[in-house]
Amino acid sequence: MIPVPGFEGRRVAVFGLGRSGITAARALQAGGAIPILWDDGVSGRMQAEAEGFMVEDLTRADWSGFAALVLSPGAPLTHPRPHWTVERAHAAGVPVIGDVELFARGLDALPQGQRPRVVAITGTNGKSTTTALIGWVLKSAGLSVHIGGNIGIGVLALPAPTPDAVYVIEVSSYQLDLTTSFAPDVAILTNISPDHLDRHGGMEGYVAAKRRIFQAQGSEALALVGVDEAWGQAIAGDLRAQGHRTETVSTSSSAEGYLAMPGQLSQHGQPVADLSAARSLPGRHNAQNAAFAYAAARALGVSHDAAVEGLLTFPGLAHRMEAVGRLGGVRFINDSKGTNADAARQALTSYPSVFWIAGGKAKEGGIESLRDLFPRVAKAYLIGEAADEFAVTLADTPHVVAQTMERAVEMAAADAARAGSEQVVLLSPACASFDQFPDFEVRGEAFRAAVLALGARPEPAA
Repeated sequence: MIPVPGFEGRRVAVFGLGRSGITAARALQAGGAIPILWDDGVSGRMQAEAEGFMVEDLTRADWSGFAALVLSPGAPLTHPRPHWTVERAHAAGVPVIGDVELFARGLDALPQGQRPRVVAITGTNGKSTTTALIGWVLKSAGLSVHIGGNIGIGVLALPAPTPDAVYVIEVSSYQLDLTTSFAPDVAILTNISPDHLDRHGGMEGYVAAKRRIFQAQGSEALALVGVDEAWGQAIAGDLRAQGHRTETVSTSSSAEGYLAMPGQLSQHGQPVADLSAARSLPGRHNAQNAAFAYAAARALGVSHDAAVEGLLTFPGLAHRMEAVGRLGGVRFINDSKGTNADAARQALTSYPSVFWIAGGKAKEGGIESLRDLFPRVAKAYLIGEAADEFAVTLADTPHVVAQTMERAVEMAAADAARAGSEQVVLLSPACASFDQFPDFEVRGEAFRAAVLALGARPEPAA
C-alpha cells in the first residue's frame, strides 16, 4: 500500500466504496487522515464498517469540516450532472480529487532522491495492452516494476515506493478528471476516438480529460502521443509549442516520430525492430502499442536490444486479440475488450478474412464506421441487444442473428470449418457487454468456454 500524507488529523470524505474507494481510505488512514466513508449501497458500507472505518451519511454531514472529497471514478464529476457529493463539496469549497491524485501526492511527499519513476498510459483504445506490454518489457530488462491503476490492482494498493521502482499505471478519463498534480515521468496518449461522451459533456470535454495526463509534467518528462487522429495531432502540436519534450507515434507513412506498421517499427525513418516474430502483437494497432512500449523503455534507460527482446517475448493480454484455441484449420481469437467500433476496426484489419462475432450493448454510431471493412467479413454472427440494429447495417454482408455467445461460436465454427484452409473466428463485439455479461472479461471467458466446449485445443503461449 502507498500511504498518503498531507491530511494528518483532518477529516476526508470518501464516496464510493468499490476497489478504489476502500483502498483510498486505507492509504489516507495510513498517512494520518481521518477518512469518513459513505456509499449508496449497503454492502460497501458494511465492508467499511467491518474494517473499522468511520461510516457517516454524507447527505447529513457538515461539509465545512472536510479537507477533501475523494470521489469514485464511477460517480460523475460534471456530466450528465455532477454527483450530489460533488455539489455538496463545491458549495463548501472542498476540493474533489481521486485515487490517482492521492497516489501523486504520496510520491510527491517523498524526498527527491527517494521517489520512484512513473509511466502513465491513457487513450480510448490500446491502453491496457500498452500498459501490460511496458510492464513486461521493463521487468524483462531487470527493473523493479509495479503495474496497476485502471488495470488489475488499484493504484494505491500497489507496493510501497522504493527509489528503484517503476510504476506503470493505466489511467482512465474519469480518473484524470480528478487529478491536478499527477506528473508521470513518461505520459502516453495512445489514441482518441469518441467514447464516454455522456460523462464528459461531448468530445471537447473527453479530449480535455485525456490531455490532463500531461498537465503537470516537468521539463525532463516525456510525452508520447498517438497522432493518427486530429485530436492527437493537435495535442502533440500544442505540447511542442510549449517546449514540452514530445515524441509522436503513427501508423501513417508520413510519421515524423515513430512509425508503426504491421510487423515493423521505425523511428525517424530508421528501422528499430522487426515485429514479425512477435506472435502476441499482430496488426497495425499492436505495432503502435509496441512503439509506445519501446519509447517508454528507452526513456527509462533500457537498452535497445533488451527493449526489442521484451517486445518479441510478450505473452499477450487476456481478451485483447487473444488466441484461445484451434479446431482443425480454424483459429479462435478473443478480442472481447473491443468495446467500440474503433477497437473492432483494429481487430478486423489484422486478418484478411474473418467469421465475426459482434454485438452487445451498442454505442453511439454502432458499426456504421466499419463499412469499409465489411468485405473482410466472411459472415457475421450477431449477439445481444445490438443484433437487430447491426443486422440492418450488415444488410449486404452475410450475417445471422445468433443472440447468444454459445450459438454464435457454434455457428461460426461450423461455417469456418466448411470454408476450408486456415480461417479465423473473431470475437470483437464493438459493443459494451452489460446487456448479457457483467463486464468484458466475463464475456471473453464465455467465448473461451464455448470454443473449448467444441473440442478446440488451447493455443500455447507466445
